[in-house]
Amino acid sequence: MQNRRKIVLKTIGVGVLWIAAVAFGLRYMLNYETTPGPTGAVPIAWPSESRIARSATQPTLLLFAHPRCPCTRATMGELAEMMAQTAGKVQTYVIFFTPAGADSNWTESDLHASARAIPGVKVLSDARGVEAKRFGAETSGQAMLFGRDGKLLFSGGITESRGHAGPNAGESAIVSIINGHGAPQNRSMVFGCSFSRRERLAQNTAK
Repeated sequence: MQNRRKIVLKTIGVGVLWIAAVAFGLRYMLNYETTPGPTGAVPIAWPSESRIARSATQPTLLLFAHPRCPCTRATMGELAEMMAQTAGKVQTYVIFFTPAGADSNWTESDLHASARAIPGVKVLSDARGVEAKRFGAETSGQAMLFGRDGKLLFSGGITESRGHAGPNAGESAIVSIINGHGAPQNRSMVFGCSFSRRERLAQNTAK
């Protein structure tokens, strides 16, 4: 009887530990998905030193992305939705961070292919993140909308959380502004990988 009691208590203990581990894992995943990435000092007007061609006849939308950020796959899907709702009304660039000395395996990722497949989107490579620094972009998936006069109209992310596709405030705001209806907000949180952190990981892997 005493041995059976020990077995039962051990079984209960293992079960409690398993439940606790699962709960901790779920909480960690939830925190990770809902924790926004860092955002830099986004300029209120188009930087004069930028080499990206800004449109003078329609708004210009920039989306800064890291080609190795899994969270950005959902962002590309939302960008495709946005372009379908604003066809012909906005000049759009997806600017991919490219480290110095990167080879074709780096520059030709599935995210590059996804971006190129979206009608109306131009894909650019940002060597060493120079343009990202000029625009204050620090997290993959950060979008910025500038008006015809070069003034900043919106800055933020277009997903509700990391890797989560679906309707969200950032996407709705950008579409509304482009379509001439205004928006209740001009900023949103960005959910994606930090450019600097991804670069450090890549450097450590290469060593």
